Parts: sequence; C-alpha cells; structure tokens
Amino acid sequence: MVISARELAELERAGYRFVGKHKHGAVKVCHWTRKSLLQRGSCYKEQFYGRELGMRSHRCLQFTPSLPFCDHRCIYCWRNINVTHSNWVGEVDEPADILDGAISAQRKLLSGFGGNPDVNKNKLKEAQEPKHCAISLAGEPTLYPKINELVEECSRRGMTSFLVTNGMHPEVLEHISEPTQLYISVVAPDLETYEAVCQPTVPDGWGRLNRSLELMPSFTCRRVIRLTLVKGLNLKDAPGYAKFIEKAAPDFIEAKSYMWVGYSRKRLAMENMPLHGEVREFSEALARETGYKLVDESKVSRVILLKG
Repeated sequence: MVISARELAELERAGYRFVGKHKHGAVKVCHWTRKSLLQRGSCYKEQFYGRELGMRSHRCLQFTPSLPFCDHRCIYCWRNINVTHSNWVGEVDEPADILDGAISAQRKLLSGFGGNPDVNKNKLKEAQEPKHCAISLAGEPTLYPKINELVEECSRRGMTSFLVTNGMHPEVLEHISEPTQLYISVVAPDLETYEAVCQPTVPDGWGRLNRSLELMPSFTCRRVIRLTLVKGLNLKDAPGYAKFIEKAAPDFIEAKSYMWVGYSRKRLAMENMPLHGEVREFSEALARETGYKLVDESKVSRVILLKG
C-alpha cells in the first residue's frame, strides 16, 4: 500500500473507501447521488446526458483505480497533492476486484439512507445496482496498468463508463478500449499557464497533452473537452482554448468553474472561484471562436455545455 495510514484515515473520514487488496482503488458517494436519493435534485451530467445515455445520478458509481497516482499537481485539486506519486508503485489489483469492491463499499455507505423518511425508496433500491461508472474520483486513471481491462469490465457488466484523463499518456490513449464517454482536461490556453496551473511532474507535459488532443478525433465514442476555470489564472484567452478545440474536435465542451473545496482552499482564495455568469460569458466567447453552440447550463454547478 503506497498511501500512508494517516492519509488513508484522513480520506476515510472524508467519505472515501479504499478497495482492492493493495488499496490503490477508492470510491466515494457523490454529493449528487445523495441529493438525488433525497429528491433534492440531480447532477449536471444527468441534465446534460441523461436523455441520450440514460444517466441517472442515483445510479452513478464515482470511483478511481489509481487514487495515489497522478503526474499533475493541479493547483485547484481538492486532494493533498504532496502525497501523490507520478509513476505507478507497487502491486496491481484486478479490475473486477476494484469494481466489485467499489460497488460493495458504496452499498455500505448508502445503507444509512434506509431509515431516512425523505429518501426515495425506489431510487435507493436501484442505487444498489449502479449503472454508470465515473472513473474520475481522484488520481490519473491512465496510470493504472489495467485501465483497458477496467473499461472492458464496465462494458461487460452493461455499465456506461465516463473516463476522465489529464492527457499525459497519449501512448495509452492510442490503444485504449473506448469508454462510453472520454474526457480530456484542458485547463490552460498556453504553456506558461499550463505549467503554473497543472505543475506537471513529467517531462514535456505540454507536448503530451497536445498529442492526446490530436488523437481525440480518432475515437468513435462520445468525446468531451473539460475546462476547469480558475479566476485570475486560466479564465482567459478564449482564442487560445479554441485552437485546442479545433485540434481535438470534441462532441462537447464542458466549461466549469473551479470549486473552492478541500485542500485547494490552502492554495487558492474563494475569489478564485468564478461566478456562473463569468463562466457563461467566457463560454459565449469560446462559442464565437469555435462555432460550437451553447446548449445547456447548470447554475448551481457553475457549468456550461457547448456542442459542436
């Protein structure tokens, strides 16, 4: 186990549960899964993609196969970026074991909802059998040596998969089994901003990201560019971002405000979190530059959806 007992305990207090023999996988019940069970709304992914993909917040499994591993130290990350490893260290758990463990742990985390009079009982029953795998909780999933097999395991079980990557491993993306929806994070319009915001720990991170974006048009699955926007850092230069959009040709762009939560509060101020109106204004500028259309938005999550 590469994560310390202290860090493990801290994360478990925050609602994480580690899965697999070697504890590099983890699951956490999403805030919106809880709200959906209590009939208090649903996440923007359900709003944006629910009709086409059958996405439902209460049936989502938010997990990672690689929590301690990431080759970015993003300034906006809610994790303690000082305890992650840039390269895989230690043994590797099997995808089926990680997925089984994540489902089992989430069921236990949801067990307390049964006594809540406000919970939707039918949704709670359905939540015991999640249908959507959000491989995005923390860490960089393409560092997991068996990411192909994990995506395939999700498909084998009839589950949709949403894979979010920082684009540092184009050599993995070249041969990856395609998920239902692939996200590549683009959080800078230029090299200087990229290095300040992402603080890469691998050589030529900028070049790696560009190579991953060049691969994106070759995918037949749904493709999304995700922008996490931090006021005063990368909420700027729509024409610069537009060059990446042209290169990657995604189906969608999600432009989302950075959220002032977790460890990021030690690095950034609340003022760095853009208002929804500021995200919308930037997205409108990006739409003008790219020809993409603004098709949906969630004010509570401060996110805009653009479609090509």
